[in-house]
Amino acid sequence: MAKTCMMEKVKKAPKFKVRAYNRCRICGRPRAFLRDFGICRICFRSLALKGQLPGVTKSSW
Repeated sequence: MAKTCMMEKVKKAPKFKVRAYNRCRICGRPRAFLRDFGICRICFRSLALKGQLPGVTKSSW
């Protein structure tokens, strides 16, 4: 879980546009962010296994 202060800091608009960065909407993790879904890989996996992400299936080959 991300620090609460960092989560609040991201909510404010940055002084310069280039300083903005992506964080997971659910847990606030800054790394391993998936742009298409707006969440991190860990949250993505848990939501996909629960079946809460439409169009996402576990692959097998």
